[in-house]
Parts: sequence; C-alpha cells; structure tokens
Amino acid sequence: MRTKSIYLFSLISLFVFGSNKAEANDGSPFSSDNAVLTTSKEKSPETNEQSQNKVKVTGKVVDEKGEAIIGASVLEKGTTNGTSTNIDGVFTLSAKVNSTLVISYIGYRTQVVSAGKNMKVVLVEESKSLDEVVVIGYGVQKKKLVTGSTVQVKGDDIAKLNTVDVMGALQSQAPGVNITQSNGFIGCGYTVNIRGIGTIGDSEPLYVVDGVANASLDGLNPSDIESVDILKDAASSAIYGARAANGVILITTKQGKSGTSVVSYDGYYGVQNLYKIPTILNAKEYMSMQDEGRVMDGLEPYNWSNYIPAKDLKIIEDGTWKGTNWLKEIKNKNAVVQNHSLNFSGGTPNSTYSVGLSMTTQEATMGVPRAVPDLHRYNFRVNTSQIVKKIGDLDFLKVGETINYKYEETRGSFGTGGIYWNGVHNMLVMSPLMHAYDYNGDYYMYKDRIADGYNWDISNSSDKNPIAYLDYFMNQNKNKGHYLQSSIYAELQPMKNLKIKSQFGYIYGSSSYRGYVPTYELTSTLISDKDQVTQSMSIYNRWSWENTVDYLYNLNDHHFDVLLGSTLEKSGYGETLNGTKVGSYYTDLAHAYMVNVPTNPTSVTTLGGGPYSQAAVSSFFGRILYNYQEKYMASFTMRADGCSTFARGHRWGYFPSFSAGWVISNENFMKSTSNWLDFLKVRASWGQNGNNRVDTFQWISQIASNNTYGGYSFGDSMNNISTGFYAYRLTNPNLKWETEQQTDAGFDARLLSNRLGVEFDWYHRVTKDWLVEAPVLYSCGANPPSVNGGNIKNDGVELTLHWNDKVGKDINYGINYNISYNRNRVTKVGNSEGLIHGPGSLLWEGAEECYRVAEPGQPVGYFFGYKSKGIFQNQAQIDNYKGALLNGKKTQPGDVIWEDVNHDGVIDTNDRTKLGDPHPDFTMGLSFNISWKALDLSVTTYGAFGQQIMKCYRDFSSSPLQNYTTDILKRWHGEGTSNKLPRLSSSSSSNWNKISDLYVENGDYLKIKNVTIGYDFKKTFKSLPFTQLRLYATVQNLYTFTGYSGMDPEIGFGGESAGSYAQGIDLGYYPGSRNVLFGLNVKF
Repeated sequence: MRTKSIYLFSLISLFVFGSNKAEANDGSPFSSDNAVLTTSKEKSPETNEQSQNKVKVTGKVVDEKGEAIIGASVLEKGTTNGTSTNIDGVFTLSAKVNSTLVISYIGYRTQVVSAGKNMKVVLVEESKSLDEVVVIGYGVQKKKLVTGSTVQVKGDDIAKLNTVDVMGALQSQAPGVNITQSNGFIGCGYTVNIRGIGTIGDSEPLYVVDGVANASLDGLNPSDIESVDILKDAASSAIYGARAANGVILITTKQGKSGTSVVSYDGYYGVQNLYKIPTILNAKEYMSMQDEGRVMDGLEPYNWSNYIPAKDLKIIEDGTWKGTNWLKEIKNKNAVVQNHSLNFSGGTPNSTYSVGLSMTTQEATMGVPRAVPDLHRYNFRVNTSQIVKKIGDLDFLKVGETINYKYEETRGSFGTGGIYWNGVHNMLVMSPLMHAYDYNGDYYMYKDRIADGYNWDISNSSDKNPIAYLDYFMNQNKNKGHYLQSSIYAELQPMKNLKIKSQFGYIYGSSSYRGYVPTYELTSTLISDKDQVTQSMSIYNRWSWENTVDYLYNLNDHHFDVLLGSTLEKSGYGETLNGTKVGSYYTDLAHAYMVNVPTNPTSVTTLGGGPYSQAAVSSFFGRILYNYQEKYMASFTMRADGCSTFARGHRWGYFPSFSAGWVISNENFMKSTSNWLDFLKVRASWGQNGNNRVDTFQWISQIASNNTYGGYSFGDSMNNISTGFYAYRLTNPNLKWETEQQTDAGFDARLLSNRLGVEFDWYHRVTKDWLVEAPVLYSCGANPPSVNGGNIKNDGVELTLHWNDKVGKDINYGINYNISYNRNRVTKVGNSEGLIHGPGSLLWEGAEECYRVAEPGQPVGYFFGYKSKGIFQNQAQIDNYKGALLNGKKTQPGDVIWEDVNHDGVIDTNDRTKLGDPHPDFTMGLSFNISWKALDLSVTTYGAFGQQIMKCYRDFSSSPLQNYTTDILKRWHGEGTSNKLPRLSSSSSSNWNKISDLYVENGDYLKIKNVTIGYDFKKTFKSLPFTQLRLYATVQNLYTFTGYSGMDPEIGFGGESAGSYAQGIDLGYYPGSRNVLFGLNVKF
C-alpha cells in the first residue's frame, strides 16, 4: 500500500512540477533522476532491488536545426516512468537496463529509441514527414496511405494569419475549396463550396468538430484549432453519407499531450481601414450631370434656385462647399480589432488536458458616426482524456470530452442586403445637395429642409437623410448569442488492436435580440410619432450518438483496418418567441424591453412564436482499409442513412465508395530514381453521397393558421376578423435523396530529398435528383413542395506545389502554390420550361431577372440579359446601320447598339443571353516564408479568375435623380467620347433600363492577403525563461490587383434569399478592409 502511495505521489509531482529544471542529483525528493520518489533518506529493500536493475539515462532533444526542444516528453516504453526536457532540451531519467524510450513533442514525429548515455535525439516536424497522421472520417491514417483526395491545414498555419474567423485563414491554403466573403461587415462570414456548386439548395459542406457532425466553425477561435482536414472526393466523405454531398470539413481542436505543461499567449491589436471606396460626384458635378440629362432629352437645364436654398447654391457655385459625400460621412477610420487567447496544455501518460480562453473585439469600418457597430466574442474550450484502467500495454478504458463554448454580442448593425436594406447603396444614391447635419450637429431632417426651402428629389421619400435612416432603422439594436458544441466519449480496448468507442455529441444555441426605433420625421410621408420596441429570443439544440468498432488485423504483410458503426441524430429541438410594441416609457436602446412598454390593444403590433421543425436520422456504416507493405492500398466504404424528411419507401439512402492507391516508388524497378524521387503514389476513387437538406415532413399534409397576419374578414365589415386554418404546403410523397457521384484520380510525389512536394487531382462530379422548390401557380393556395428537379456536373483539376529548403545553417524558406480549375454545367432541369428563372427587381424596382438559376448547358446562376455592340456616334451611323434598332426611327446618337442575338430583325426579350458567370474558373493561392535566425517573414496571396461581376449602384429606370459615381464621367456626351456607356437622360431610358452587359465587368483579382514580419527574442537570448517570445507586425489585404472598378471584387452577394449559386452582384457592397496589426506570441 505504501509503495502504491509513493508511486501515485510521483505521478502527481511529475504533473504539477513539469520539466526537470532542477539540477540532477541535488538530493531533492523531487529530482527527476529518481524513478520512485521517497520522503526518507533510507531506501526500502524493495527500492534497493529496483535500483540495481536501473541505469541513469541522459540526453538532449533537438529539432532539425539543432535547436533545443523544451518540454519534450521522454517516457520509458510500457511504463509510466517519464520526464521532460528542460530549458536546454536536456533530460535525465532512471530507467531499466536495455529499455526503450518514447520521445514526443507536439507538432513533431514521435521517436522510439534505445536508452543510453549522452543521447542526442533529433525530432522531425510532422508536416515534413509522409508518416504524418491525418484525420479521416471516424479515425486517422498515415498521410502516405490515404487513397482519397484530402487536404490538411495545420492549426499553426491558421493562427499565424491572425484572422478573426477560421475561414478567412483557410482561403488561400485549400485547393479546390472556393471561399468567398459574404461581405465585409463584422461577423458576416463566408460562402464555402468544395469542387463547385453541386446543388441549388444548400451547397455548404458538412462541418465536423471533434467528431460531432453539423457543428459550426463560427463557434471556434482560430487559436483553438489543431488541424483542419478537408475531404473533397466522394470516397473520402462517403463515410458521412447523407450529409456529405458537398464535401466534409473535419476540425480537430487542440489536444493535450503528456509531458511538461505548456502555457501560451497569442494576442494582437490593430486598426482597420477601407482602402478603396467609390468616388461619388460632388455637388457641382452632380448638378452638371442632371442638366446634361435634360439637354439630351431636348429640355432646358434645371433652375437650381427653385430646388435648393440660395445660401447653399452660392457656396456650391463658388466652390466653398463640395456637397455631402455620404459614404465618407459613415467611414470609421482606424476601426479597432483585437484578439487575445490563452492556451494551457499538458498531462501525464494517463491523463491529458488542453484548455483555451480567448477574447475578440472588432469595430465595423462603416456605420453611424459615434455609434459604430462592434462585436465582442468570448470563447472557452476544454479537451481532456483519461485512461481509467490500463491492463499491460492496453488502454483498457479511456474516457474524455470536448467542450467548445462561444458567447457573442453585437451592438448595432448595417444593412447589407438588396436595394431596400443596404446602407452603402443608400449613401451612394443620395443627392450631395443636402446636408447631413444641422447647425447644432443634429441630423438634418424634414423640418430643417422645410425651414431652409430645400425642395429637391422629394418623391417616394428619396429626400430622407440616409444616415438618420441608418441610425433609426438599422443600428439601434443588440444581438446576443450563446453556442455550445460538445461531446463525451468512452473507448474500450478489450484486446490488442480492437477498439470500441461510444460518443455522445450535443449542440446548443440560443440568441436574443432587442431593437429600438425612435420617433422620427424623415420626410413628409416617412413619419412616426410613436417609438417602437422589438424583442425576440430563440433556443435550439440537437444531439447525436455514435458507436464504432475498429479492428486492426495483420496477416504477414497484409494490413487491414475494419470499422463498423452506427449513428442516431435528432435535431429541431427548440422554439422562438418575438414581439413588437409601440409607445415605450423610455427613449433609448438601453431600456428597450417589452416590460417597459404599456400593454394595451393598440401598443402590441406583432406577437409570434413557435417550435422548430424536428428531424431524425439513423445511419449504419462500415469501412475496410487495406494495405500491402505500404505499397498497395485500397478502401471500401458503405453507409446507409434513413431520414424522416422522406416518406416510407424513399427514406433510406445507400452510399458506397471505393478507392485504391499504389506507391510506385516502393517498387524495385524504381530504385534507379531514388536519388531524386523520394515518394510517388497514384490513386483513384469513386463514390456516392447524399443530400437531404430541405424542410422535413413534406410527405405529410400540413395545416397552418392565418393568425400571424391578422385573419380573414367576412361579411360586410372589415372589422369582422376571423382566424382560420389553411393548407400550408402541397405534399410530395415521392421526394427522395439527392445523390452526388464523384470520380477522382490523382498522384502525390516528393522529390529532391523531400524538398519538393506535388499533389495533383482530376475529378468528375455529377449531382442527380436535385432537391429544389417546385414552381406552382398562386391559385394553388399553398406553398410549393420540394421536388427532385434536375442534374448538374462539375469537372476540374487541382495542383499543389510546395518547396522547403535551407541556405546555409540559418536561412530556411518555403514556397507553397496551389491552383484549381472548375467547370460547372447544368445538364437537366425537370420542369416543362426546362429552366429555373431568377428573381426580378434585384438591381432596381421592376427590373427583369439578372441571372438564371439553372438552364441546361449553362453554369448555375449565370448572368442573363441583353448584349451591346457599342454606341451610335452620329446620325449617319444610325442611317447606315443594317441591323435591328430597338427604338426604330427614334434612335439618337449616344444610344446603345443592341445585338440581335437570334437574328430575327427585332430587339426583344428573345435576344437576352448569357452575359457572364459569377463563379471563378480558377482559384489560386501562393505563399512564401523565410526565416533567418530569429527573424521571420511570410507573404500570403489569394486570387480568383474567370468570373464576372454585375455592378449597379443606382436606379436608372425609376429614380433618375439619384447620384452617380465618377464612372459616369466616361459616358457618351458627344461623338467619339465613349463607345461603352450611352448618353444620359432625365427619365427612364431604354439605354439604361435593361439588364445588359453595360452593368457587367470582369472580376479577376489577386489579393496580397497577409504580410507578416516577426522576431523571436528567445532565439537570440536563450536564457530567457520562455520557449518563445515573438513580436510581429502584420498587414492584411495589403493590395488587390484587379481591373474591377468597384470597391472589392470578392463579392458573395447574389440576392437576399438566394443560395450560394448566386453571387457577384454589387449593389453597394460592404467591402473588406486593410488591417494593420501588432502582436505577441509567448510560450512557457
């Protein structure tokens, strides 16, 4: 009993005191020279006997550069006897004679060596080793044995880019993954698709965090991530079956390792600024354009004294006042962004832990002055594992858990939607002739305009102050959100090579919103004498239970890894509650709660709430991994998923996959190439995956109440309101799984002493039985059901090159390059018309569709409209023109020459055609890093090529008095002045009110995403009590090479309710910012 107590005390001491920093043989009871710690100078007979079989083992652990590795774990194999390296990388350990040591450190390949004296052990970074383990579905596998198409991004490579969110860092490092920012406003995130768009529904990949599917990257701080593994082909992702049609992204958060405890701090502080905004016409330029439009129509110029105050007209004409630049008024210069994270990790051979704490704050770069929106985010992460019972070399019972929690609070917002809810658009179109503020510094409002005699552009509330509108309707609100993704697991190892694991995953989210709209008088019609309070809350959660059995079996040189498993999932638990009342006791957001508004028949304007729609999935899966001498590899996967979304008879989907690989470089006939070819593997795969992302229970007739919008009126009075019920949705009992099928072939190579790495992939991806919403007549009286309505294919290639080398002893450098090509085409649309139309009124009110959702032979979401062939320069050109004229004899110099696409002699809707594709043909990432002694420099770039952008900053059709950007200075205003932009008009003109290529530009760009320079003082001053002390400076979005005339060519917007198939539409896009950061990395 006494011996067991001493042994336990030894383990606790090792855990608490960590590394062997005390001098050896100092007589302390805590000296790591002692295999067993005692509290008495006299040794027991048992201890003396053990000492006779032990020897003193000493050594030093270094990296490939010869630098000491501090805190490396040194463990006597098959025991719990161990220590860790001190500040000089040195260790001392008492071990059995002829024992074996296992030496490991996070980020390095574990070494197993024979114990001895004065050892020197060199650890190789995992990223440079083909034996590196990568994460695959429900397990790990050596990178060199993977037969599917995957890409891994290390957590360090993510963290060093210092982005607020994870996706921003992945953008340049994952070939075949198209990542586009939704917009540049705080917390808006990214649109992600892998190997093209395979559906017009939800095309986002499946996210799996620490083994829990349907998790979210938004719940993680970049500093919490150990690695991100992306499964791109169907063979790799088929193990996730029902949800993997769009690819799978596996996220592993930081795990603890046995050895010395490690404490790290990573933090930065910086400022953000918009580096490019449109140049809006000033007051004098604007007045000149408006006059020119009238002259072009044969009218007299405006008598401006009838519209704007005399005092304003005078200072405009003499140049004293340039007018209001509304966009500059809302710029927030030097918007603050900062992040601070702490990580603690360590453990013993039986127990490990990793804990992370982080805080992020970010201000918006545009918003209401003195009340700019900001975001505060707090993350907490705990990962632990414990070996509860060990039998010999077997970890008989192991348990653990992962907890990732996020609290986020956003104060204020900014409309980033279509023309009716877009703060940037409102600033771009507003006349520069009106003031933003009165003499007292308050908003220039309707009463001020009446007092001053301002009378310009007053129809349809166009004269509202856009900053006041932004403040009152968009900015006075607060959002709070809690998000938890977690799991607990138990793993049983009853015999060698057999592991039985059960994991329960739980995801929880809740949010609350409060909004306040004060009383206002913005225009003669946009008035309210009652303020408004809105409050809403929601809560949701889901759970999953997964059970797997994994058995490794070796038969001579044949190696098998057999996995069987099952999954149960339930989602849709939760409900929402919302309400709006008017007439608050208070007049600010701080008191905007429902309780602070009286409740009476006239104060409650809306009240709603309800449950989420529940769904369940049951799955069974199996996989066999095989390799012979690590030369020939194969993998077979089968998964069956049953989902409540579909009716009986269509509920179960079956998704197989197969892949194979051949390491040619291991063949005898390749020995002659060994001096330059280190590794060559060819691989091929085929597989199917499913998609069920539509509303559930569409095979059941659903009934809804009309209570939410006021009820029906019967009889001879509108006040006789009755509440009734109606058929909510048409049913479709034949709805079935959407199926994605993919074939992939590629190779991986290492050359020139592993300095050059090459990965290549070709793929053919076909999606069948699209899940789309069917078009139905309004007379049906119910919402349309989902149907299996079409097919689409994506073909592409991916190439990755990376070079790592050193010059002399102190200079190390690396270059990484990746490029991807994807061709997207719709092959079938299953309706009578053979196509799916896009929405109208997107560019302006009453506009025709500007893109087609789907049409056979075309890419999904392609731009659609009229083509121009130039501008008529003079009357003689018009008279001699033999083609079709839209306006016949009324055609004037300066009008557009429209292309008669179908050659029928008439310009009409049948001449509309493809104008462009918002999705890039090529995406590219290029990064470079170099270090010299303690100094390091890295540069990261990202580019997209072959896509088009549709840009429209104003309504040329129904609002001709809106302002212009300086693009209009390139218009036609006389012979030879322009062959692209037509003449101006004072009213709606056929030159401008048609969706055409006048609004389309090439969107190619190459961004210098990140430039970082750092200095690690630890490498210069080795006596510092740190393992790292690095200062760095970073510039993000340093420069964008592009020919696009707008603010930012990386545009994820395609309509407020559109899927990711629609993007590249610039109505006044909230752009990304250039950020300058200063940071510190500290490790103990």
